[in-house]
Amino acid sequence: MERIGNINVGRILWCCADFGITPEDLAREAHISSATLHALFKENKGLTFHQLKKVADFFGRGVLFFLEEGEVEPAQVHTTAFRTLANQKPELTSRLRRFIERVEHQREVYLSLIEEMREERPEFDPPDVRGMTATQAAILVRRWLNLGDVNNFDTYRVALEAKGILVFRSNGYQGQWQIAKESPIIGFTLYDAKCPVIVVKKQPWETQQSFTLMHELGHLILHKNSSIDEEHDLYSHKGMESEANAFAGSLLVPLSYLHHINLAEKPNDVSQFDAWLERHRKRWGISPEVILRRLLDNDRLTQAEYNSYRDWRAQQVYPEAEGGSRQYRHREPTHIFGESFVRTVLDSLNNKHITLTKASKYLDGINLTDIRLLKEHHARH
Repeated sequence: MERIGNINVGRILWCCADFGITPEDLAREAHISSATLHALFKENKGLTFHQLKKVADFFGRGVLFFLEEGEVEPAQVHTTAFRTLANQKPELTSRLRRFIERVEHQREVYLSLIEEMREERPEFDPPDVRGMTATQAAILVRRWLNLGDVNNFDTYRVALEAKGILVFRSNGYQGQWQIAKESPIIGFTLYDAKCPVIVVKKQPWETQQSFTLMHELGHLILHKNSSIDEEHDLYSHKGMESEANAFAGSLLVPLSYLHHINLAEKPNDVSQFDAWLERHRKRWGISPEVILRRLLDNDRLTQAEYNSYRDWRAQQVYPEAEGGSRQYRHREPTHIFGESFVRTVLDSLNNKHITLTKASKYLDGINLTDIRLLKEHHARH
């Protein structure tokens, strides 16, 4: 089979260093024999197109990237937002790095489709919170989002999308849009003055996702910076993470909400706290722990009670769903990318700005039948 001889080996080695892997790791991950890569590096024997594409796909690059002459210019390869996340978490896996770059690509797709159709999109123009505490900022931002008193993750998501923020959620199924279950990463923010993106890891309960969503919004509005968070960051009492946590808690559970909680009915047994707060958590679309943290912050719960609840909660074992049916495969793009993104792709398809093939590519590879079902679903809603 014919081999490509003008491969820029330096670019492959740069990508290995960028991902923090060795050439041997690359051979294993890209399913190419070590001997083949050794021959490329030491004897410049070249690769077949199929082999080179495996390398390119692993690094999330095009084949031409490795045929260009010259050294890599990092500023041209990675955006400022990507470099910010990579610096915060240098140990990011290659899989997660590719995930982040796919998110950035989806944002560029969204903006280009909007431009082609010459449609107006919601402008990201958050209120000025300079000089405010996290709690004060949360009060102002809650009004800016026009939130009602009954919410869940979906209503919070729609409120953010209406203000020019794309909200993606990782898929629960194995694939390129899944954040691995074993990954400690719980969410991240890609700051952009025009169209920021918040990504939330899919979790067993949507109420958990609500706090992650607002924590990331806190980074956007308070710090105007990209950020990536592990689960322990959502309990931090230091620095910017503490500010984002205070912001999220105050936005989701304003002080006025705490007056609706009857402390006289508080159980002595912390294992009964979930039942005690069930009505409120369902109405506000949040986990019981968020409410307990707000009670703690406002001296309506003791630190000992909160710690006991955390200890009890950590000991609970909750069965994981076993895969589940994918009969609603056509709805998955909306679950992943949100209404704004999906509607923009469908509108672009209906106006013949893109082909069915491109629409499928942008919508997680769903087939023609699923695109039709997705269009019908959106038309009904």
